[in-house]
Amino acid sequence: MSSDLSEHFLSDVSFDITKIDAADETFDLIICYHILEHIEDDYKAMQELFRVLKTTGTCIIQTPFKEGVIYEDATITSPEDRKRHFDQSDHVRIYAVKGLQTRLEHAGFCIEVREFALEYENESGFSPKEKVLICKKPI
Repeated sequence: MSSDLSEHFLSDVSFDITKIDAADETFDLIICYHILEHIEDDYKAMQELFRVLKTTGTCIIQTPFKEGVIYEDATITSPEDRKRHFDQSDHVRIYAVKGLQTRLEHAGFCIEVREFALEYENESGFSPKEKVLICKKPI
C-alpha cells in the first residue's frame, strides 16, 4: 500500500504521518522517503511510524542531510524564507544524520545508518554517499 498526503503521486491512500489511520503493528515495511523534513511535529510522526511498524518490520528513512546539527526554526514560516534557510519552500528543517538518528532512537527505534558509496552496492539508484537510516524495533 502506498500513501501520499499531498496527492501529487499515485497512491492507494492518504495518511497524515502524525496520526496514521492504521492499527498498531500493521506494516512489515515502511519507506519514508523525503517526508520528515516537511513535518512540523516530526517526533509525533516518528512515534506513529514506530507504532504502526510490526515488531519484525523495517522502516527505511531518507531526507536531505547537512553536516553538523539539525537546523530548524519554527519562526521561519514564509515559503521564501524556508527556501532560503531549508533549501525548499515547504521544508521546516534540514537534518544532520546524527541528529535524526538520535530523534528516531528517542522514539524507540534501533538505527543502522547505511551509506551507498560503492556502485555495486547501489542497485537502488541512490546518489553517491547518500545516507539511509534503517529503523527497526528492539527485539
